Amino acid sequence: MRNKILAANWKMNLTASEAHDWLVEFNETDSDKSKVEFRLYAPNVFLSDLAKTQSLHIGAQNIHPSDFGAFTGEVSIPQLVSVGAQSALIGHSERRMHFLESDAFLKEKVDACCAHLLPFIFCCGEPLEVREKEEHLSFVRSQLRSAILHLKNTDLSLMTIAYEPIWAIGTGQTATSDQINEVHAFIREVLRESFGDSGANVSILYGGSVNSSNAQSIFACPDVDGGLIGGASLNASNFLELASSF
Repeated sequence: MRNKILAANWKMNLTASEAHDWLVEFNETDSDKSKVEFRLYAPNVFLSDLAKTQSLHIGAQNIHPSDFGAFTGEVSIPQLVSVGAQSALIGHSERRMHFLESDAFLKEKVDACCAHLLPFIFCCGEPLEVREKEEHLSFVRSQLRSAILHLKNTDLSLMTIAYEPIWAIGTGQTATSDQINEVHAFIREVLRESFGDSGANVSILYGGSVNSSNAQSIFACPDVDGGLIGGASLNASNFLELASSF
């Protein structure tokens, strides 16, 4: 059975005091937190303090595939694990676009996570020009093929996939249920083709302007197992409210 996951991605937002207040609100909000696995992907500077609470899964927004070396400004998996990180994001569209992370580099990150037995969320999704040409499925297949389809079935327990159409991130524009259904079902089929029945057990999240008004229709899609939430996760109560949409 696939896990239901709500993952908050704070991106480069909140100060230390705001992060503390968020966590207090999350812990004190009276809601059922047992039905969904809540994850928080926070800036590296907060990870150590957040991990001490042990009230939810804490992950890193980025990793470097090398364990050590002359990579000023980067952070390795052993370093992140040593301060309590439990997983990592790989291939977020903003890393691809703004930091020019290539498919080959993302494959290195995936392999590094598997070598360290570190769970990860692999992000994929198409830009607007690809969607308009109706080449989105082949584009997503290429992203999957280049970075994850070489994995062993035994690695799949570490992996979650997030489909995030780039044209719907931070724009207020959300893919329709039919569009989301199409791509999630396609990703599921690609996983089955490569990994057999094991591919059916990989959770696939949707990321793209999810909020309280559209979450119920999105999470009702058969192959949507949760969300990678950006702006709507910056308020703890709003983030928790999304869990009631399953």
